[in-house]
Amino acid sequence: MATRTDTRSPAPHVADSHDLIRVHGARVNNLKDISVEIPKRRLTVFTGVSGSGKSSLVFGTIAAESQRMINETYSAFVQGFMPTLARPEVDVLEGLTTAIIVDQERMGSNPRSTVGTATDANAMLRILFSRLGQPHIGSPNAYSFNVPSVKASGAITVERGAGKTKTERATFTRLGGMCPRCEGMGAVTDFDLSALYDDGLSLNEGALTIPGYSMDGWYGRIYRGCGFFDPDKPIRKYTRKELHDLLYKEPTKIKVEGINLTYEGLIPKIQKSMLSKDVDALQPHIRAFVERAVTFSTCPECDGTRLGKEARSSKIKGKNIADVCSMQISDLAVWVRSLDEPSVAPLLTGLQHLLDSFAEIGLGYLSLDRPAGTLSGGEAQRTKMIRHLGSSLTDVTYVFDEPTIGLHPHDIARMNDLLLQLRDKGNTVLVVEHKPEAIAIADHVVDLGPRAGTEGGEVVFEGTVEGLRASGTLTGRHLDDRASVKPSVRTPSGVLEVRGAGTHNLQDVDVDIPLGVLVVLTGVAGSGKSSLIDGSVSGRDGVVSVDQGAIKGSRRSNPATYTGLLDPIRKAFAKTNGVKPALFSANSEGACPACNGAGVIYTDLGVMATVESTCEDCEGRRFQAEVLEYTFGGRSIADVLAMPVAEAEEFFGAGEARIPAAHKILQRLADVGLGYVTLGQPLTTLSGGERQRLKLATRMAEKGGVYVLDEPTTGLHLADVEQLLGLLDRLVDSGKSVIVIEHHQAVMAHADWIIDLGPGAGHDGGRIVFEGTPADLVTTRSTLTGEHLAAYVGARPGPSRTP
Repeated sequence: MATRTDTRSPAPHVADSHDLIRVHGARVNNLKDISVEIPKRRLTVFTGVSGSGKSSLVFGTIAAESQRMINETYSAFVQGFMPTLARPEVDVLEGLTTAIIVDQERMGSNPRSTVGTATDANAMLRILFSRLGQPHIGSPNAYSFNVPSVKASGAITVERGAGKTKTERATFTRLGGMCPRCEGMGAVTDFDLSALYDDGLSLNEGALTIPGYSMDGWYGRIYRGCGFFDPDKPIRKYTRKELHDLLYKEPTKIKVEGINLTYEGLIPKIQKSMLSKDVDALQPHIRAFVERAVTFSTCPECDGTRLGKEARSSKIKGKNIADVCSMQISDLAVWVRSLDEPSVAPLLTGLQHLLDSFAEIGLGYLSLDRPAGTLSGGEAQRTKMIRHLGSSLTDVTYVFDEPTIGLHPHDIARMNDLLLQLRDKGNTVLVVEHKPEAIAIADHVVDLGPRAGTEGGEVVFEGTVEGLRASGTLTGRHLDDRASVKPSVRTPSGVLEVRGAGTHNLQDVDVDIPLGVLVVLTGVAGSGKSSLIDGSVSGRDGVVSVDQGAIKGSRRSNPATYTGLLDPIRKAFAKTNGVKPALFSANSEGACPACNGAGVIYTDLGVMATVESTCEDCEGRRFQAEVLEYTFGGRSIADVLAMPVAEAEEFFGAGEARIPAAHKILQRLADVGLGYVTLGQPLTTLSGGERQRLKLATRMAEKGGVYVLDEPTTGLHLADVEQLLGLLDRLVDSGKSVIVIEHHQAVMAHADWIIDLGPGAGHDGGRIVFEGTPADLVTTRSTLTGEHLAAYVGARPGPSRTP
């Protein structure tokens, strides 16, 4: 019997009516009770100046509420192990779907974490080698540099039935892949003992020169009471055993003044407390000590591979697991394709897909053994994206924070394709973005503003990209901005010579970097720009380097404490009122006793969200009432912390409240475009672009002749880039040399000299492909950068690019 088909169009199903994410009355951070409707299964881009409230709306409201609601589906027991999230300040949130956040947070600085361990590629390779490696040495753990080999022997009890047991001696061995000499770190450390102590002094005389090791505290009690050596004897007179106990003794239980404690030698203690972390993540004074006292060299036993000899001996097609992890990922993908082994076919398919995803996202130039802590913010974000590319999930909300960070204009088109792929699978894609090339692909645009901080937090436009262009908002006006190449460039005052640079993929590079001018270092992602600077420029005397690393800070940190601005202000308040400076710190004696200077009181409700309420005693001002009676220039310390930078710059610049040291810091904050930020605003509420500029303002105070800036336009709106260029010009005109690693064409066009690396990424890059003025680069168009810069400044087509 023939099947009949109903050709009438069905009435729309009620389930299809939920096609919007509705936000009504959002008040997170600086948002002013805003309401927006975001279409589902479309790509929506959020624009606006840095600090206008984009992240507060996308991350702090939509994504945060989605995550909170997912967490609430777990049992109370499971929720007890999860972070408690408070409900965002918003009246109505409807139509939410599961949110997957791909942010710019660096991937942690654990020295054991590599690109391979962070993406499951190493796990797959370990299984592959445990199945196909010859000679066969054991399970996947035998190939892991994080698993040590273990041997144990002793008596075991064997049951013989009918209640009979027999005791037998047994030996147990578990083979791990960790190199025993360097414990899987790939590097061994040698200590300069003279940097740990002054051997002419005794411990009681302060012989130890390690930061934090004072005889006044617990260390003093332990060393005096352990009984292993005489704390009044100069260290140079110690016997061999006493010196060994001071430096190398294994953890040993001791009793001091009736308290059970653990004594451990100085060197294992330093290795655990300081060397187990990434050196760059340490506090500055501890990092300086580590760099002075410890020399890191490649482990002679494993040659830096981190693996034991058994793991290195097992090979597939002549390559061991260390060899394949050190290959460029695009080459490794080719090698994996050459393996034809039906017994592990599903594994090979999964591994191939993972490695192809690296190439697709523009990270094919990395290797799996690259430490995760050395990835830039953009590389870390794209590495996190990899696990979502092949996902078969649909109707998910993907939230991206500036996915084009660290991308050359040539790579942005590829990133755009990936975002559109996610959308076309039926997902909602929300992107916070500043780059016009990325805004152009949006189905829907939400522009926040009109300005930043308290002058922002409103929706100034909603609609299409074409509508944004015609809207007259700050973003709309700047969307088609094009910089022109400078008609004349500055003359260098000298050169900084780099010879034979070979860090990472650099191919024996020789280059003279001009001094006294604005130099821009450019090239596709992975071409070797950061390698050239980090390996050959940053460590030199007089070089101040400002990298992309996020500034750390708790709710108690604010621009005034981070920049050191609060110190001269506290001293001025103390001097005028004849009291101690500590009274004017909300983290010290002047703190409100009810909230301990936090300004808010947290009520912990177990697995429920912690409730935050303004302190009733100090009304959120953080200080005791008596402290607020002391004034300087007619203002209390709380009034000063509530001032925006621009107002404070005027207040401390003239009249009776003049403080030159404070005024200088405030000028730098205003120079980087932070005039609207209040001095007491918690660092946790600043946007990524604001933190980057706060860090730039702080580092500008350091004495040095050469400033190196790594992508200073990160998180900056098109309108803010002009202000940054003005700042760079002022630095150069004051006699400084400025070297900028940058992809933004406006910065390239503004340069006095461009050094372009390439032509490709990884082993296809690492060479200087152009040196000269921006005008020459636009005229010759000899490189990828030249083509994109010429298109940006609107130059007429010149000669075609030679490969």
